[in-house]
Amino acid sequence: MIKRLLMGMWKSLAGGARRLLMGCFLVFCLGARAQTHFTISGTIRDGATGEVLIGATVGLMELPRAGVVSNSYGFYSISAVAGRYRLLVSHAGYTTDTLVIELGRDTVLAMEMRPAGSELAGVVVAAVRKNDNIIRPMMGVQKLTMNEIKNIPVLFGEKDVLKTIQLLPGIQFAGDGNSSFYVRGGGADQNLILLDEATVYNPSHLLGFFSTFNSDAIKDVTVYKGAMPAEYGGRLSSAVDIKMNDGNNKDYHFGGGIGLISTRLNAEGPIVRDKGSFSVSGRRTYADVFLKFSSDSSVNQNSLYFYDLNVKGNYKFDDKNRVYLSGYFGRDNLAFGQTFGIDYGNTTGTARWNHVFNSRLFSNTSFIYSNYSYKIRINSSNNDIHITSDIRDMHLKEDLEYYANADNKVNFGFSVIHHNISPGIISASQSSSYNSLSLQHKYSLENALYVSHEWSPGRRSSEGVSPAVGSSGERSLEGRSAAERLHFDYGLRLAEFSVLGPGTFYTYDAGGNVVDSARYEPGSFVRSYVNLEPRVSASFQLDSTSSVKLGYNRNTQVLHLLSNSTSANPTDLWIPSSNNIRPSIADQVSAGYFKNFGGGRYELSAEAYYKDLRNQIDYKNGAQLIANENVESQLLTGRGRAYGLELFIKKKVGRFNGWVSYTLSRTELKIDGVNGGNWYPARQDRTHDIGVVAIYQASPKWTLSGTWVYYTGNAVTFPSGKYQVLGQTAFYYAQRNSYRMPAYHRMDVAATLQGKKRRRFESSWTFSIYNLYGRENAYSITFQNDPDDPMHTQALRYALFRWIPSATWNFKF
Repeated sequence: MIKRLLMGMWKSLAGGARRLLMGCFLVFCLGARAQTHFTISGTIRDGATGEVLIGATVGLMELPRAGVVSNSYGFYSISAVAGRYRLLVSHAGYTTDTLVIELGRDTVLAMEMRPAGSELAGVVVAAVRKNDNIIRPMMGVQKLTMNEIKNIPVLFGEKDVLKTIQLLPGIQFAGDGNSSFYVRGGGADQNLILLDEATVYNPSHLLGFFSTFNSDAIKDVTVYKGAMPAEYGGRLSSAVDIKMNDGNNKDYHFGGGIGLISTRLNAEGPIVRDKGSFSVSGRRTYADVFLKFSSDSSVNQNSLYFYDLNVKGNYKFDDKNRVYLSGYFGRDNLAFGQTFGIDYGNTTGTARWNHVFNSRLFSNTSFIYSNYSYKIRINSSNNDIHITSDIRDMHLKEDLEYYANADNKVNFGFSVIHHNISPGIISASQSSSYNSLSLQHKYSLENALYVSHEWSPGRRSSEGVSPAVGSSGERSLEGRSAAERLHFDYGLRLAEFSVLGPGTFYTYDAGGNVVDSARYEPGSFVRSYVNLEPRVSASFQLDSTSSVKLGYNRNTQVLHLLSNSTSANPTDLWIPSSNNIRPSIADQVSAGYFKNFGGGRYELSAEAYYKDLRNQIDYKNGAQLIANENVESQLLTGRGRAYGLELFIKKKVGRFNGWVSYTLSRTELKIDGVNGGNWYPARQDRTHDIGVVAIYQASPKWTLSGTWVYYTGNAVTFPSGKYQVLGQTAFYYAQRNSYRMPAYHRMDVAATLQGKKRRRFESSWTFSIYNLYGRENAYSITFQNDPDDPMHTQALRYALFRWIPSATWNFKF
């Protein structure tokens, strides 16, 4: 089936697209034939835990530009002509190693790096190679490590991946009690969130106060803001790639944390020492336990908790084959006595096989399962109603990396996803005044082929040491040609989406009325869409510490989240593109200036972008989205545009470090049927967004940190007038999103006390205050008649939090 599908996709390509794909392969194949003779390859690991190291730099000092970075599985490959070399291996937080090698044949060299000491000067904010932000052509990429995240204060003292990335430029905080975020003007549903390659559709706990990602289980986070590599697809705005810990393959360890609202426990250790390991992390809140102590029956019968569990195991059969199994299981339960309850959560599972075909070709094959579901219970009077909905994916994915030589690296592969969406099943008791209802399931296939090429056209790694190389091994930039200062990362993704039967499919007119219908049998193709997504990025080094970059990329999105709120809710509905809804398309152009200064201690960037958006979805006035078989009749489509400027400065090392980010942006829509067909602000439109992060290691025991955020209020629709209907006040709404919520700002602080380390035990205390100066930021604003003068209207402003202190004890043994 897969073979026929891929052949059909290839035949459906236009001739120009096929030539482009073949051209990509031709470039690196010709480069491989003319380049180096011998290859050093292997896997880089943490010498203390056996965890693979992502983003470690491997280079030959005699060929300073012939450097590579280890991939998501710690694999690297570097090539050169025969000779004697000094191999340099570095990674932030680890001791740099230098090995002398005689290269006369292909060599497999597995390496283990030693963690650096805990001296104050070793505090590092970002785990990337020196000047990597200058050299790499890709823009809008941010990486975070758990060492960085652990010191940043967040709500209730819980380390939170998603709340931390919202402090970066171009990534906007959706508000208190919310894990949703907006990237470069995109909606909350336009972010692809992956946990060990599995899609997480709802990344929040307790209606957004926590994210689904337990930091004890996480190793690495990479955020791509629009200019994502060709292997990522399916969303318009960003990809957030989160990798789970593999587990310690040398010794057993246990740890966790006890806080005011939740407790965490984790365990890791070897399955077979140096060959396989496991990691298990669990977390649960216990607010519901305290509710039971209340003597008030309206309180002690309520339920309010979540739990999640991360598990992972891996085993190395030999130097060329390793398998991984990982899973995530998380649920939320909120209930108000026997009257109302909601239960929702994610389940994911990933099985992966890493295979090294040879010293230059690395393969990762993945089979992935993802499910998000919710259940609502309503019991009032004679009505006993249960509502369920879910989205379930089965995903086969193949990714290959070919290291042709130091000048050329090619990634290519394919992806096949089967979506099964149950929009809603309503079950009502016989005594209920409501009827049971089952909405039609929606089936679809989302497929892709991709190829990308990292290319440095002016490198001379195969020619040996250049005469311009100095004693340090670094060739002066003045001695390089313009071509040697260029770096490219370009590729093409072919995305194909098919709507599948069984089901009855309707056609609507401009007014949303049904004009036709057709019945399709199981497995039949209703409608297919094919889109080409080119991705191009280029960097040009101005000097050894600065560069300029340009980029263009196209993304398409075939799944859409229907929500009338400003952020994602557990009961929001995912729907696929159909015979009525075309895939959304975003074309983004970006340019940036990047500079390192202060001996590499500081990093500065300025990026500007413009996005042209097509087939954007909004809703008719008074749209009914819940339990509507004809929900597509409630939708309107049109154009959009987003543009902005992002400024970022970061201090990366030393006792005092952190960053400041500022985003100036605009996001607008133009949809027939809304605001007279004129441009209007999208719900996520913001003019200004500021984030400040400061971390100070005051002593070996104390680490102090703080954050401050400010942003312009979101666009919102408020009433423009009111009138009376049968003695009741009804509000009149004229223009959509023509008002603004009040501006938001908040400061959080934290202090971490490191306990005395013993031979087998260590612990720490973290104290934090959320919203230090007690700002009552508006969570919602409602309107009512003034009790003293019904002719006037009152605006009632509600805030969630003022000061929230928290304390957490963390331990490990």
